[in-house]
Amino acid sequence: MTEQTSRLVVVTGGARGLGRAIAEAFTTDRVVIGDLRHQLAEQTAAELREWGQDVTALALDIADVDSVREFAAKVAELGGADVLVNNAAKADGVGGDTFWELDEAAFEQVLRINAFGTWLVSKHLVGPMLTRGSGVIVNVASDVAYYGSPRLVHYVGSKGAVLAMTRSMARDAGPHGVRVNAVAPGLTRIEATENVPADRYALYRDNRALPREQVPADVASTVFFLASEAASYLTGQSIVVDGGFVMPT
Repeated sequence: MTEQTSRLVVVTGGARGLGRAIAEAFTTDRVVIGDLRHQLAEQTAAELREWGQDVTALALDIADVDSVREFAAKVAELGGADVLVNNAAKADGVGGDTFWELDEAAFEQVLRINAFGTWLVSKHLVGPMLTRGSGVIVNVASDVAYYGSPRLVHYVGSKGAVLAMTRSMARDAGPHGVRVNAVAPGLTRIEATENVPADRYALYRDNRALPREQVPADVASTVFFLASEAASYLTGQSIVVDGGFVMPT
């Protein structure tokens, strides 16, 4: 089966870490990186262009309606997204407060960014996919929604919402030829997880079925698969990528 080329692939939170690895995976496609850190996104895009990729960086705050609308308009000028990877998220507070100690504002902020933001970007970028009758959305969730990590209720709740939203979005979009799936990564040592306590890393290390440390490419390759024709009959599904730390049935 021949892989489709020259698609427009949008990766939110693509300036660093997991998002950058995902952007790097789409070597034959045009890529748009949307990130709150616009200067870093520009730097990342420039580096990837030096490697031969067609990459554009745009400013994006996924929790801000006006920012998302402006971003969507610019993506539409580029032809509209064929693939949307909702990777941007907030993961602060890992291993922090119990659910009864957590600050109300912290809970609301994480839910707004991770759940509301995922929905908002999808809402504003799906239009051209519906018009064409084809397209792919991949939501990046987390295996914590299956494991139920302690002292992390706001993040766990937000990623559980992403998993549930994926199924509902798939049913809405399927009749229009648009597939929606999710990946649920395990703990990966990237910039966004620098403040994760050592005991959390040890928990994953000691309980993975595959004993090596997880790297961003493990997740990026799964995202690339879900966006490919090889996954053309997959929708509404969530794939856990964590070396067998959790094994949902």
